[in-house]
Amino acid sequence: MPLIEVEGLSYKYPKAKDWALRSVDLSVDRGEFVVLTGPTGCGKTTLCRCLNGLIPHFYGGEMRGEVRVAGLSVKENPISTMARHVGMIFQNPDNQIFALTVEKDVAFGLENLGLPREEIRRRVDWALRVTGIEAIRSRGTHELSGGQKQRLAIASVLAMKPEVVVLDEPTAYLDPKGAEEIMAVVDGLRREFGMTIILVEHRMDIAARYADRVVVMEGGRVVLDGEPAEVLSSQEAVRLGVDVPKVVRLHRCLSELGVDLGAPTVMLEELAERVREAMRG
Repeated sequence: MPLIEVEGLSYKYPKAKDWALRSVDLSVDRGEFVVLTGPTGCGKTTLCRCLNGLIPHFYGGEMRGEVRVAGLSVKENPISTMARHVGMIFQNPDNQIFALTVEKDVAFGLENLGLPREEIRRRVDWALRVTGIEAIRSRGTHELSGGQKQRLAIASVLAMKPEVVVLDEPTAYLDPKGAEEIMAVVDGLRREFGMTIILVEHRMDIAARYADRVVVMEGGRVVLDGEPAEVLSSQEAVRLGVDVPKVVRLHRCLSELGVDLGAPTVMLEELAERVREAMRG
């Protein structure tokens, strides 16, 4: 049974004329890493808000269809209940930093859950360690770099121990090195703890090689859904303006020149090995 089930989901914001989501069907298995992409305004963030109950409980509007996470209907359960299963990390980490120090910020959500002090301390220590920011636990949150703030946002969500982590363009404010570090942290958490990852991202050069699937949206609908190399090498992805990874474009160029490199890949190391084999042949 999928961990996330979206069936016939349509949604319209209050006072809006057009539907932000239109008959979306999507299922995600436990432990999957799914990258969600598509043109600006296509409905990616709106879909993510449906996963933790912000839609419909906070934003209101008109919602049709069904969304279930861990067997729970988001329509029938409050945000506080869904937050125990789905953790959301926003594009700008400043929007979810509440405390004056790193350690206190990670503890903030746990205190709101009313957990015992010893349990809070154990979870804070664990979250700081797995995100690599244990050494700055006493630092003021206003002193952190962009990458450190994003790691703090991830640690604060992880401390709640959700089954699903949703990241809405977490690398938008980071340079390529910082973005790569955040992707590596997220992928490591998925592999070590079996968390399900939903990542909204435009930078496919960084994200595609970590993904099990890439889902492309347009006009509030899912228009492509499949393995990263298959989706990102399609003409439809090009038409939609998806940021096709450079390795996929290189594969296409070499294939057009008559170099047989097999099926497209999003892994540079794999393509390089195929090129070496083709040259030896």
